[in-house]
Amino acid sequence: MSTLAAATETLRVPAAVDLAAIVVGALTGGLLAAREGFAVSGVLLLAVSGGLGGGLIRDVLLAEGPPVALTNRAYLPAVAITAAVTFFFSGWLSRLTALLVVLDALTLGLFTVIGAQKAQLAGLPSASVVFIGTLTAVGGAVIRDVLLAQRADIVQPGPYNAVAALLGATLLTLLAGPLGVDPIPVALLVIAFVAALRVLSVWRGWEAPVAVDLPGRARSRLAARDRSRRPDGRRRVLRRRMR
Repeated sequence: MSTLAAATETLRVPAAVDLAAIVVGALTGGLLAAREGFAVSGVLLLAVSGGLGGGLIRDVLLAEGPPVALTNRAYLPAVAITAAVTFFFSGWLSRLTALLVVLDALTLGLFTVIGAQKAQLAGLPSASVVFIGTLTAVGGAVIRDVLLAQRADIVQPGPYNAVAALLGATLLTLLAGPLGVDPIPVALLVIAFVAALRVLSVWRGWEAPVAVDLPGRARSRLAARDRSRRPDGRRRVLRRRMR
């Protein structure tokens, strides 16, 4: 246990990088509120949920004292300033779509690493580390969608979000845990992996897989094979080949 704690201590994300991730999360939440025509209180609320929501859920589940969002003196003021910027400059910021997609993807990777690292420091098993890492990355978006009274993005087909965080948290858990790889390269690799997967899914139009009925597919294929083996089915196949 002490070896794991000593190793994961070096995995700590610098405070400035952590704060930057919170600002970007708040920026995306505030911009969404501005586009929806929310009042200033709505912009502030969605900025808080986007920047601090995942961390709040993580710290409540870990139950290690007051959430960092409340004890750190910089977090709430930074989110409030970001909300003010989005409130007054939403039109200009909306033009930076490509940059915001990249920053949002980097934030997703950072939050994944931060959440998984805290779970490791708490001595949780690997499955819980993956869960906490993923939840930290997407928890703010879930709160945001609940406030917007809409179905959460993470449960709908679309660009990789929770899928990227889940794969990244799993990769971190395997490399920094059982395989014992140095934590710092692991953290950088996971951030790059999650961010690249998110950006590529947006760029290439990749969508998260949806539920499938494997028995139903198997029955359909068997039925199609049986039809093709019948004499009338064979004749149709031959006619198609002769055309």
